[in-house]
Formats: sequence, C-alpha cells, structure tokens
Amino acid sequence: KARMNCSKTPGFVLSGVSNDAGKCQFLFLLFLTLYLLGLLGNLILLLAIITDIRLHTPMYFFLSQLSFVDLCFTTTTTPKMLGDLWTRSGSISFSGCLTQLYFFAVFADMDNLLLMVMAIDRYAAICHPLWYPLLMTPCRCGVLVGVSWGVAHSVSLIHTILLSQLSFYINQDIPHFFCDFGPLLWLSCSDTHLNEDLMMALAGFLGMMPLLCIISSYAHIFYAVLRVPSAQGKRKALATCSSHISMVILFYSTLFATYLKPPSTSHSSGELVAAVTYTLVTPTLNPFIYSLRNKDVKSSLKMILEQLKAQTAYSTDLGGVSLRYSDWISLEHLHLAHAWPRLPSCIMYN
Repeated sequence: KARMNCSKTPGFVLSGVSNDAGKCQFLFLLFLTLYLLGLLGNLILLLAIITDIRLHTPMYFFLSQLSFVDLCFTTTTTPKMLGDLWTRSGSISFSGCLTQLYFFAVFADMDNLLLMVMAIDRYAAICHPLWYPLLMTPCRCGVLVGVSWGVAHSVSLIHTILLSQLSFYINQDIPHFFCDFGPLLWLSCSDTHLNEDLMMALAGFLGMMPLLCIISSYAHIFYAVLRVPSAQGKRKALATCSSHISMVILFYSTLFATYLKPPSTSHSSGELVAAVTYTLVTPTLNPFIYSLRNKDVKSSLKMILEQLKAQTAYSTDLGGVSLRYSDWISLEHLHLAHAWPRLPSCIMYN
C-alpha cells in the first residue's frame, strides 16, 4: 500500500447510516426507542435482582452481570449513532475510534463468555442437582465472572494496542455506524498481517470455545432429560433452559451474519441490519426473553412497586425519624438471607 497521505492519528467519518433526511428521522426515533427500552428493561432487572434476596442465586447473579454488560454494550455504540443520525455528521477522532472499539470488544466478548458461564450453570443444575449447591458457590461464581472480565479486557487491550501502531489513510469514510476491526484494517496503509492473524486466532478462540462449551453442556443436559421418566419432569427441566437457548441462537446468528462474510470495502443493507440486531436489538431483548416473563422476577417487581407505593403513602416523619426503604423489607426476606446457593428446582428461567 502506498505510504502517501497516511497518518498515525487520522480522523474518520462513520458513513454506515443513511444520509437521507427522511430515513434519518425515522431511524433516529426507532433506535432511540430501542435504546431506551433496553436501558429500562436491564435497569429494572438489575433493581429486582439486587433488592430481592430471593433472587440472590447463581443464575440471577450471572443474569445481573449480563444485564450490566448489555447496558454498557449498547451505550458504547448507540449514543454515537444517534448523534450521527441527528447531526448527519459522523466524524470521529482516531482516539475516539480506538476507545469505542476497545469497549465494544470488551462487552461483546463478555456477552459471549457469560452465555457460556450460564450454560455451565444450567448443566450443573440439571445434570448434578445434588452437588449443585457445592459446585456453584458464591466464590466460584465470582471467579467465573472475574476471569471472564479479565480475558475480555486482555484480548481487547491487545487488539487496541496493535491497531494504535498502524498508519491509516487520512480523510477516509468507515462504511459502518461504529468503529470495528475489519473496516479499520482495510483503511490502514501499514502491513496488517500480524493484526489479521492475531484477530483470527483470538476471534476463533473466543468465538468457538464458548460455543463448543455451550453445545457440549446442552448435549449433556438433553441426555439427562431423556432419562427423566415423566413427561412433566422433562418439560420442567427443559423450561429452565428455554430462555437461555433462545438468546444463544439470537446472539450467535446475528454475530455470524455480521462477521462471517468475505471482506469488503462497503456494507450492504443486510449486513448493517445484522449489525444493528447484534449491537442493539439483542441486548434490548435479553431482559424480556430471560427474566421479565419469569414468575420470580414478576413477583419481585410487584413487591418493589408495592413497597414504593407504601413508602410514598406513609413517608412521614415520626419523631423526627424518616421511614426508610429498609423498614419495608419483610421478615420473610430476611429469613432467606442465606438462601444462596439454592436447590436447582428453585432456579428457573421461566
């Protein structure tokens, strides 16, 4: 590649979203609605899990991590995309591009790894129910999540540092609505073989290893379910996995549609739709598919609303002391303070 018109700190223009004024207004409203809906759903789910002691179980601990990651994942790309739709500018600095790319990779990898961890949790709950409280202790759950965060940050840091050493053609358009590895490598005027080889190796490891682990976990789960004598028992066992399976299918289908394609200088409308689904729609649907239709979560949300209403109605100073939220926690919930880990029969997605 020619070295002329190259820079270590170029500026880019994100041109993946339509510049048509009518389409921009429609897409702005659509993406803003999805973004706010995702924020609301994940925040409500986090509130329910944190405040209700009955949800202090391994499954909901992993689910709270997933909700937090999805909040950060959508916030990494969507506000910038909304701003570009509103101003129809799309300009982004090199440092801003690398920052967005770093956090995008971190949260995308965390989504992938958390789906694997949740599959391991389902495997332990269904295939080893008597050992489950000993297998999924709070310490081990914390280690699983901590290692996932460490791996995600390390891999993203390696990619970002290597990209920062490259030179890029100046005043170039990125045919996407956020900074991604492929378009940036295409615009580089340096030798990118090391970046491409490392990206393929790490992407293969982080992409295939969790997927193979999920497939292996569910192969053991289905084999265990087939040995259950009653049809009702089989339905109950599979019901604990249905939400997780549906989100695994949605996550990997959009992921493969976005990245398993020949390299190109431009993105078709279908590829952009897949990328929007992967970065915005999937994190928005997660809290609804996973838990907002779950009886435990619904009960927790109802309890929180009732407590807030009661606190609003009776928030008066009694002898100079204001009633606090903790005053409304029932003795039943205090009694459940040591309920984690609970038996797997209590741990259900649906």
